Amino acid sequence: RIIKAVLKTFKYFFGLRFEVKGLENFEVEGPAIIVSNHQSILDMMGLMEILPDNCAQVGKKELMYAGTVGLIIYLGGVIFINRKSTTSAKMVMAEVAKTMATDNVKVWVYPEGTRNCTGDLLPFKKGAFHLAVQAQVPVIPVVYSSFTTFYNPKKNLFTSGKIKVEVLPPIETKGLTSDDVSDLTDRCFRTMRETLFRLSGRPS
Repeated sequence: RIIKAVLKTFKYFFGLRFEVKGLENFEVEGPAIIVSNHQSILDMMGLMEILPDNCAQVGKKELMYAGTVGLIIYLGGVIFINRKSTTSAKMVMAEVAKTMATDNVKVWVYPEGTRNCTGDLLPFKKGAFHLAVQAQVPVIPVVYSSFTTFYNPKKNLFTSGKIKVEVLPPIETKGLTSDDVSDLTDRCFRTMRETLFRLSGRPS
């Protein structure tokens, strides 16, 4: 909560404004998997605008060594995954599933697996959806509008701008099995992509 309060002030220095819709969709009983698109380090400020209590993020292990950013996310309780080791990643995710149930924790995952500031979505990895089905908890999609109109690292472009954030209704997984993970992933991808284009003011 301390980190959240501090990082929320950064938006004023960067000239960013957030327009948030659908926060009531976080109000589910018990744990949940939250999935969102991932564009840049600016996502951290957007995350702090809406991050619910008792929520942990999942991130790649390499972020632990990213200087000040690594320290902040470590103190923030991020669950680190070794993406180079399938066995390690599966073991961590199995422990996450247990922790979600016992501690009533929501887990935030970026299913694209890496930052992507193209204005579109990369194909989703299935880890978050396997976890949701394994734990029988809902998936809550969160979509941030595209940053491309005011932020482009390749062109060294950064100006002030407005970011629209929408928390979508939960997608239930009760009764689903591992055979349903692909369909669940595809359904979530399509819904989030349509929302991304709508929030960004571009045709789907």
